[in-house]
Amino acid sequence: MLRIVSSLTLALIASTAQAQTRVDDTPSGQPVPRYVSLKFDASHGRTGPSMAHPIAWVYRRAGIPMQVIAETENWRRVRDPEGEVTWMHRSILSGRRAAMTIEETVLRARAENDAPIEAVAEAGVILELDRCRTGWCRAEAGGYRGWVSTEGLWGVYPEERSPAGQADADGSPALSASLTRDTALR
Repeated sequence: MLRIVSSLTLALIASTAQAQTRVDDTPSGQPVPRYVSLKFDASHGRTGPSMAHPIAWVYRRAGIPMQVIAETENWRRVRDPEGEVTWMHRSILSGRRAAMTIEETVLRARAENDAPIEAVAEAGVILELDRCRTGWCRAEAGGYRGWVSTEGLWGVYPEERSPAGQADADGSPALSASLTRDTALR
């Protein structure tokens, strides 16, 4: 029994050291992967980490959440809500947390399934995140503020999801809404 506990302790220490090394080894000193958002309404995603690389995608909406999956000193390799991977200059990314609804999502007065409804967001709405806890995030969009279940969001960490959350093989929920679709709260 003692040998099993010792092995588990050593494995935990090793995985914690690896996670810390990953953070310390990034040029920004920030963890990878992490979520950020776009600063501008027109942002270019490139095929590589320089201005010499061709533009692969033009994102036409500020606030879109992106997941940083790698970085150099000035460039970030990011995954968008539809799973596309491009490189973006760090100057067009914001540290502000945002999430995108992947289905119609209810904003509630409290982090409870039976709390009063504040608003309903269509699929593809960008929500600014204030804070998250297991299964719920405090969010704002279009002048509405409330708590949303993490089940219907892209841009939240695994530890913020409820245990029953479904995810794709890469750990991200699937997104069917187009990034250019005009979406709104009702």
